[in-house]
Amino acid sequence: MTSWITGAHDSGFGLENLPLGIFATGDAPRPGVAIGPSIVDLSNLIRERLIDDETLLDARSLNAFLAHGPGAWRSLRATLQRLCGETATPDEREAVVRALVPRSAATMELPIDVQDYVDFFSGIEHATNLGKILRPGTDPLQPNYRYLPVGYHGRASSIVVSDTPIRRPHGQRKAPDAPAPTFGPSQQLDIELEMAFVTGPGNPIGESVAADAVRDHVYGYVLLNDWSARDIQAWEYVPLGPFLAKSFATSISPWLVSLDALEPYRVANRVLDPEPLPHLRVRENYAYDIALEILLQTEQMRAQNIAPAAISKTNFREMYWNVAQQFAHMTSNGSRVRAGDLFGTGTISGHERGTYGSLIELSWRGAQPIPLPSGETRTFLENGDTIVLHGWAGSGPTRIDFGEVRGTIVA
Repeated sequence: MTSWITGAHDSGFGLENLPLGIFATGDAPRPGVAIGPSIVDLSNLIRERLIDDETLLDARSLNAFLAHGPGAWRSLRATLQRLCGETATPDEREAVVRALVPRSAATMELPIDVQDYVDFFSGIEHATNLGKILRPGTDPLQPNYRYLPVGYHGRASSIVVSDTPIRRPHGQRKAPDAPAPTFGPSQQLDIELEMAFVTGPGNPIGESVAADAVRDHVYGYVLLNDWSARDIQAWEYVPLGPFLAKSFATSISPWLVSLDALEPYRVANRVLDPEPLPHLRVRENYAYDIALEILLQTEQMRAQNIAPAAISKTNFREMYWNVAQQFAHMTSNGSRVRAGDLFGTGTISGHERGTYGSLIELSWRGAQPIPLPSGETRTFLENGDTIVLHGWAGSGPTRIDFGEVRGTIVA
C-alpha cells in the first residue's frame, strides 16, 4: 500500500503499520497515529467527522478505545488506511493535512493508563543462562519452567514512557561472604530486552480465556525495558521472587503496534518439550519474526560524538511460551484482565553471546566485560549511560517499526 503523505513510504511507519499513541505539542495530550515523520491527530479527524469513535476525542489514554474490541480496532485501521492512502478524496486529504503534526515537534506520553502489570519469564535461553550464572552445578531451569509460563506481578505505577530518566535505585544488598546486608545504591544495575502486549476487552472475574481466543483480547505490542537491580534481586528474591529490584521503573515505547499490522510476520511456534497441558495448547501460530537490538551509549561516548553501539541483536521468535499461552495461563484461574493491562514477555535472548537480552548475560555477571567503541567496557550500567531498545519486522516499504524505548541512568 502507498500513501500520499510525504515521507511515509519506506519509513517503517507506513499504511501497513499505523501504530497508536498519545502525544502532546505544548497542550493537552491526545491520541494520534504515526505515519512517516508525522502524527495524524485523531481528535481533529473526529471533529471533521471522518472518524466516528468518540472514545478517542481528546482522550489522555487509549484504554476506552481498546475496550471496544477487534471490531472497533479494525474499523479505525481501515478508515485510516483509506484516508492516508491513494484512494482518499481531495477533501479528505485536505482534512488529514490539517490534522498532521511533525513527530519531531511532539512529546510522547504513555499510550495507556496501566492498571495492572505482569512480567513473564518466557525466554528459555535467558532463564537457562541465569540458572547457570546464579546456580552453577545445578539444573539451570526450575522443574516447573517447561510446564507453565512463569511470571510475577510488577508495579503498574512505575511504568514510564521512553526518554524518562531512570534514577539508580537503593536497596539491600548482601555479598556472599558478608555477615549481614547493607543498604545503598545498586551497583549491578541491568536491563532486560522485552516485548509487552496490551489488552483490550477483558474477562469477568472467575472466567478463563482459551488460548486461541487471544486475538479477541490483545490489541498489540510495545517494546519494554525491565530495569533490574541484580544485587538487590539476588538478596530479596527467595522465597517470593522479584520485588524492589524491579519495581522502581519499567520503560515502554510510546507506539502501540497492532497484531493486525504484525500478521504477515507470524511464524511457527517453538516446539515445546514436554507437550503443554491441554489448556496451554494452541492450534495456530503466535510467534512473531521481530528483529531486536540493544544499543548503549556512555557519557564519554556522547562527549566524543560516538553514536550508541549495538551490544546485542536477537529476535522475538526465540520466545519459548507465546502470547496465547501467556494470556491463557494468566486467566486460567479466573483472574480478571482489563483494557490497558500490560504484560511483559520476559527477557528475549538468543543462543550465543551477542544475542543475549541483559547485561548480566552479555558480561556473564561481570566476568566478560562488554567492549565499547570509546575504549570503555561495561559489565553493569554506570551513571550517565543511555540504553536504547529498537525493534522492527520485515524490511523495505512494508517494514513495521516499533520505534525505540530509551532511558538514561541518573544518580
